[in-house]
Amino acid sequence: MANIAMGAKVRTIDRPQAAPSTRTVWLVLAVIWATIYFASLFSPPLMDDVDASHAQAAQHMAESGDLITAKTNGIRYIEKPPLPYWVIAGVYKIFGQNTFATHLPNALAMLGLTWLAWLWARRAWGERAGFYAGLAVLTSAGCFLFTRFIIPEAILALFLLIALYALIVSLEDNRPAMIYWAWAGVALALLTKGLIAPVFFGGAAIPYLLLTRQWRRWKALKPVSGMLVFLAIAAPWHIACGIINHDQGNPVGNHPTIGNVHGFFYQYFINEHVLRFFNQRYPHDYNKMPTVWYWLSELIWIFPWSLFLGAAGALAWKTRHNWLKQLRHDAGDTVDFYLDHAMREDVGSYVRRIKFRTRTIWLLSLFTAWTLLFFSISTNQEYYTFPVWPPLVMLIAGVMAGIEESSGAEGGKPTLSTAWLTGAQAVFAGIGVAAAAALAWGLWTSRSLPYVADIGTVLAHRGVGDYTLSMSHLFDLTGESFAALRLPAAMAAVVLLIGPMAGWLLRLKRKYVAATVSVALTMTVFLVAAHIAFARFEPMLSSKQMADTIMKEGTPNDTFIIYGEQSSGSSVIFYTHNFLGQRPAQLVLPRCGQNSEGTTLLWGSCYPDAPDIYLSPAKLAAIWGTGERKWIFAEDPDRDNVEKVLAGRLYEAQTLADKTLWTDRPKYRQGSGVSSQLSVVSFQLSARSSMSDGGYWEARAR
Repeated sequence: MANIAMGAKVRTIDRPQAAPSTRTVWLVLAVIWATIYFASLFSPPLMDDVDASHAQAAQHMAESGDLITAKTNGIRYIEKPPLPYWVIAGVYKIFGQNTFATHLPNALAMLGLTWLAWLWARRAWGERAGFYAGLAVLTSAGCFLFTRFIIPEAILALFLLIALYALIVSLEDNRPAMIYWAWAGVALALLTKGLIAPVFFGGAAIPYLLLTRQWRRWKALKPVSGMLVFLAIAAPWHIACGIINHDQGNPVGNHPTIGNVHGFFYQYFINEHVLRFFNQRYPHDYNKMPTVWYWLSELIWIFPWSLFLGAAGALAWKTRHNWLKQLRHDAGDTVDFYLDHAMREDVGSYVRRIKFRTRTIWLLSLFTAWTLLFFSISTNQEYYTFPVWPPLVMLIAGVMAGIEESSGAEGGKPTLSTAWLTGAQAVFAGIGVAAAAALAWGLWTSRSLPYVADIGTVLAHRGVGDYTLSMSHLFDLTGESFAALRLPAAMAAVVLLIGPMAGWLLRLKRKYVAATVSVALTMTVFLVAAHIAFARFEPMLSSKQMADTIMKEGTPNDTFIIYGEQSSGSSVIFYTHNFLGQRPAQLVLPRCGQNSEGTTLLWGSCYPDAPDIYLSPAKLAAIWGTGERKWIFAEDPDRDNVEKVLAGRLYEAQTLADKTLWTDRPKYRQGSGVSSQLSVVSFQLSARSSMSDGGYWEARAR
């Protein structure tokens, strides 16, 4: 294991290697970050479901100043830790409540991960490895894909990597103060994602300390003062939230799992952590990835760098007899070791570098293995393993740099042939040609199809995983939808045809750094094309256009109603929040305790201060057409229900993909005077003639 990332016999490790300067490295990394992450902050607008729902929680904190209890659509939302909402709320204060401000923290977290991966890998393996690690973090497919919307995984990964780095540096450099960064990093990670943060850190740190025998230096870990730092950061919010959100209700009667318990401590610690792990969380609005897909998907999330895992595996196997060398605290202190390396100018410095490298490999490997194993047992989503992707690509970067730098070194034979890297790039070239051919075929077959602005109207609705997996909509793509993706498809086809092939040729010519950079640049262009394609899905993923319609045609006194779960139209709620006077949207859903398993607001809606936002179909029919204008939103599964309840009394305002917005009277512009009154009278007369039983006027009378 000690040689896994050296790529050469010990005697060649000090050989100087050409590498880009630090200024050049960071110029390249900054340009790639700006191209992939910063430029994409402005579009598409916030998506329905988790994106805009979490944005509502930050929106509430920014407006109310309440940093303890988050609220979504006016309902307490106490299922998640607060740190991401705090950060976004702070950004809202600076840049306003918009798409850019909402997604900026994730982009900055990716920049932080890039910097830390570069810093750590450079110290462990050298300048070249640091450069490669930064490139890999920025251009991995999963890191890009799962920072398109508000989930805390990038921030969680940053805090955990800070904690791991602080742990190893504090012990290796004998810098006691650094250990407090580890305690603080875990505490901040806890406030970001919950109890899994200390579980993941401890699952790697404890075995690491046992293997290295550094547990004997337990005083250096500052267990008492460090725990105080941890509690000072992590405990106040949990205590305050538990006091403020104590047991005040019963969401589901005598549910066999929940019973009569409802307070924050049960909901947050038991339901959201323990029961989620055992697939017993309530409500059951999530899914678990199939085992085979779970493990294979990791190759996709760190693609294209996963192509070099074969080299890492081969090197690990070849050096298996040395895995425990240089791991103990006294490694390198023997007379034989000094005699073997007596020709070195600074044996002590050399030993420290070898120790740090070997222990880095062990710590990152333990963290990766433990986290992957944990989520293979627990319920999971595709992005749950995000924290292991930066450590994984750091290990791969170390292997690549070590093999390249040891190639042709004088006085020794490389531990592993560069053919492993050349072969990986050949595979990348093959994948590129195949993908380019598939895209070209799609472009050709769709050449006569018209461009469809609303791509959602030509998608299938296969419901893979019942849409509880974040990637379910990818399976809805059809041939017709390709016509809306011509530009990004053409960009991707060109770069995948040229980039990987050029990188392979550079690798054959032994231009190793250029070959590796070509992989990153290929992915940079591809991810830009992917983001353009992603933005084309706006009508299906976001309902902001419907929010624009309400703000254009309606008045601040209007009422917005969702037939179904609030998350289905959460982007409308977010964007119309201030226009509609910060009043919550009304939902046609069962109330607390009345078979309301589908709502994410289940727990908070049972508190006595919850606004009266729930409507029964009968109540909806009674208020429809009365008072100020009403708008109602529904996705396709609920469209028939809306038309049944409000038959003959609907005016369709807008349709996007699989969702429709209606109003209760003809649309009119504000300030239209007599014409608006005539429109209302016309609507009432038409409604009266369409309802022979007089139900409409009965509702008006009530």
